[in-house]
Amino acid sequence: MAFYTPMLTNTKGYHKKMDKENISQNKYHHKYGVLSNMQYILTNMFLHEPFFYLLIPLGMLSTSVMKYLWTFVSKFVIDLITNEQANQSLYFLIVLFAIIQLSVTMLDTYFANEIFWRYIHTRFEMMYEKNRKIMSMDYQYLEDADIMDCYQKADNACNTNREGIEGMMHVIVNFSINFVAALAGIIIFSTLSPVIVLVMAVLAVINFMIQNYANKKAKKTVWDPLATWGRKHDYMQKTATDFASAKEVRMYALREWLLKKYQQLNETRYKAQKENEKILFSSTLSYNMLWAAAQIFLYVWLIQNVISKKLTVGEFTLYLTSAVTLFESLKRVLAEISNLFSRSLEVDDFRSFLNIQCNETDQGEQVPDRNEYSFTFHNVSFQYPKSEKFALKGLNLTIKAGERLAVVGLNGAGKSTMIKLLLRLYEPTEGEILLNGINIKKYNKQSYYHLFAPAFQDFSIFAFPINENISMKSPEKTDKKRTEQALIKAGLGEKIRELPKGSDTELLKIIYEDGTDLSGGEKQKLALARALYKNAPIVVLDEPTAALDALAESRLYQDFDKLIGEKTAIYISHRLSSTKFCSKVAMFQDGELTEYGTHKSLLELNGAYAKLFHLQAQYYVEDEKKEAAFHE
Repeated sequence: MAFYTPMLTNTKGYHKKMDKENISQNKYHHKYGVLSNMQYILTNMFLHEPFFYLLIPLGMLSTSVMKYLWTFVSKFVIDLITNEQANQSLYFLIVLFAIIQLSVTMLDTYFANEIFWRYIHTRFEMMYEKNRKIMSMDYQYLEDADIMDCYQKADNACNTNREGIEGMMHVIVNFSINFVAALAGIIIFSTLSPVIVLVMAVLAVINFMIQNYANKKAKKTVWDPLATWGRKHDYMQKTATDFASAKEVRMYALREWLLKKYQQLNETRYKAQKENEKILFSSTLSYNMLWAAAQIFLYVWLIQNVISKKLTVGEFTLYLTSAVTLFESLKRVLAEISNLFSRSLEVDDFRSFLNIQCNETDQGEQVPDRNEYSFTFHNVSFQYPKSEKFALKGLNLTIKAGERLAVVGLNGAGKSTMIKLLLRLYEPTEGEILLNGINIKKYNKQSYYHLFAPAFQDFSIFAFPINENISMKSPEKTDKKRTEQALIKAGLGEKIRELPKGSDTELLKIIYEDGTDLSGGEKQKLALARALYKNAPIVVLDEPTAALDALAESRLYQDFDKLIGEKTAIYISHRLSSTKFCSKVAMFQDGELTEYGTHKSLLELNGAYAKLFHLQAQYYVEDEKKEAAFHE
């Protein structure tokens, strides 16, 4: 008997994620309806696994035959015995049904084994589409809370076997199988009395209503109040076993205190489970009494028909055992209908995300192949979604081909926003950006991206071999010689020579058990090697060396600057030690370009740039003295 019992240890459980108020306020969320979602899931099932066309009918047939086969065996055996038929006929009948049983059992086993992994394969293919969708979106949408909420719900909808899109597959198939089994029972009983069929159907509906009421009551009074219990329990479990917190637990004698907290959590869960069992007892008692009354009625009615010679003893057995199967099948059909509505809400989440129209397009012209590229910001302003403040205001700036531009300012000044606009990760709220006098919106984005070799402050290290981390391409498209040259230029040559597999060494231990990790400084050099390998005409360093001290950052920038030759370079930093070698410096404050010129001219201006430089200079001098003393 199905009963609502959520797995509280799964903090990503779907029922805890459903927030109806948030869904109704999310403009990207749509309701497609049960029938539409059933059609959508079936279409994907048949698309990714055409064998479902055969498996589903096979499941319907094998399950129905297995449910009713031995009820017919019992009938015929009893009829043969009571009619004193020849033993030879009886043995022949048993052998025949045994062969049928074995055949159907094999088919049913084949069905169960085949269909399960095909469910998973279909779900994985749909997950692939979900992942393709999120990686194909315009970058700016990844900071839209509504879209990311849709993504999270879509991700929840394809992370488990029994909920979401795969849960819908299970429900559709189970509904179909139980419907056919119930239909077979209806046909059997219709030969006796349609009234019995009606009574059984009414009893199944009443039982469904009782169970549904109990489920809702348990969810509302027991499980909803415990929505955060799983998260708290997981935290306590992790704290008790986490190596990182083990020192504090021992040094500050936290053991007894934590155990008491853990015990209190368990007591809450224990009380909830007791309350759930009370509700379960009431609904189970109602079900058993209802079914007992139905059996008594059926027994009395069938016995009367046997006494009045309207039924044989064999037919009595047939209808009695069929009644159990029919009732169970009807009950399961109704339960699956309820499950269809629950799973449909989860499929709504998945489809809503996939149908968001915010993908990068391949429209636009190819960027012409030229020796020089210059960029002009013309009255450019930008405001992040749902933000009341402009992150960038009225920017007018020209970056000439081959120029070295330092973009400086304190955190939050608008430096990174300006770079994201230049790279077309965002589109300006106002104004335009020109490439050689033409609005960059006219160009195909992928073609435009090829112009830049960026190294970001929050750059990613992927669980790939080092070569692929540099080329950012598949193995067959990676030029190993070029990657090693880039690594040497970036200062990782000695590190690569130390590794047994050299540049073929896998990074991180996520995919490869023998993967290696790099230190913070080595990761920053890898990011620079990645930019060198791409060999694009414009290099952008958006504070990839922020973890280094000011002097080390300045020297790394200058060394890197020598490697890129005549390329255009843009260096972003909140520390001004990295600006002296640049041809132009752009000073940002509160989203505005406040000062622009050479390092020397801005010092002479004695404005915000000069004050900030002199404030930071004392640390550069101290670092230089320390390093000189160390070498002495």
